[in-house]
Amino acid sequence: MACETGGAGTKPVGMFEVILTRRKRFGWRWQVCDQSGKIFADGFERTRPAAKYHGERALFFLLSQAYLRNPFAASSKD
Repeated sequence: MACETGGAGTKPVGMFEVILTRRKRFGWRWQVCDQSGKIFADGFERTRPAAKYHGERALFFLLSQAYLRNPFAASSKD
């Protein structure tokens, strides 16, 4: 599955995925997308391990920023 640009008015979803795509003789393209296909981050690397690393790093950063922006997730009122 390849990521596509999402349209206006997309609903926020909780699932993201890292897509690695082989580019002829040039290396690997990575993309972080949601279920609707909206691209949140993308890049290009020479090797597959590097593309996998950078894609997963971008996904981690995206998720950590969403956690830090949620005031209810950061508080511990039990």
